[in-house]
Amino acid sequence: MLVIVGYIIVIFSVFGGFAMAGGHLAALLQPIELLMIGGAATGAFLVGNTGKVIKATLKDLPKVLTGSKYGKENFMEVLALLYELLSKVRKEGLMSIEGDVEEPHESPIFAKYPKITSDHHIIEFMTDYLRIMVSGNLNAMEIENLIDIEIETHHHEAIVPSHVIAKLGDGMPAFGIVAAVMGVVHTMESVGIPPAELGMLIAHALVGTFLGILLAYGFVGPLATTLEQKAEETTKMLQTIKVTLLANLNGYAPAMAVEFGRKALNSTERPSFSELEEHVKQKR
Repeated sequence: MLVIVGYIIVIFSVFGGFAMAGGHLAALLQPIELLMIGGAATGAFLVGNTGKVIKATLKDLPKVLTGSKYGKENFMEVLALLYELLSKVRKEGLMSIEGDVEEPHESPIFAKYPKITSDHHIIEFMTDYLRIMVSGNLNAMEIENLIDIEIETHHHEAIVPSHVIAKLGDGMPAFGIVAAVMGVVHTMESVGIPPAELGMLIAHALVGTFLGILLAYGFVGPLATTLEQKAEETTKMLQTIKVTLLANLNGYAPAMAVEFGRKALNSTERPSFSELEEHVKQKR
């Protein structure tokens, strides 16, 4: 929603200001210039990226229209779920959660947290490392190294679409200049026409530069920033799970392990100690 609101503000500010200054909006309506810029940008996008990157970028673009995937409530749900699992381990041993880990969607513990169980990636990440803990074949340091590698790999993949869109936005002004130069070429070959018509051709040529810059910094560039922020949200969720599990592996009680996870959160999503404690009690 904020993306749409932002675009509306950009459009009204730029075109409204132009109209208020006495400009004629019809002069800015140049579909040929848009075709040149948009077509060149699309072609460059296809040439400069592999099939899987193009697919990932197109898949991620609709996400800019949605709100934050992981808010405060989601993080509290994850910490409460981890607390309950780790408490069961502390009371009954690691093997007691084997069934929960192998079939999380049939587990009565996971069933209490539908927001988390609906996220396949988070459930897979959590259960994979709980399964490793149950197997007992790796120590805390080895597991931490493995988690760091997976999080780094995930973040690298998640951030690729934002980099692709950013590069596309960086190229828009140049494509705008290309469209403007083509317009100037057309103007120069029409130098014998009346001055009024010649002036119109020059204006049309300059619109290409204007559109290229506007599309780059008003529309495409901000999309890259939004996609990057959404990738960071997922990474923070994985880091929270990592910190909590490692704290437990290093001998801390479930309540303290969850506190480690709480401290890993950004201030905007981090619940207070008492708030999280009350949430955990309600879930149990």
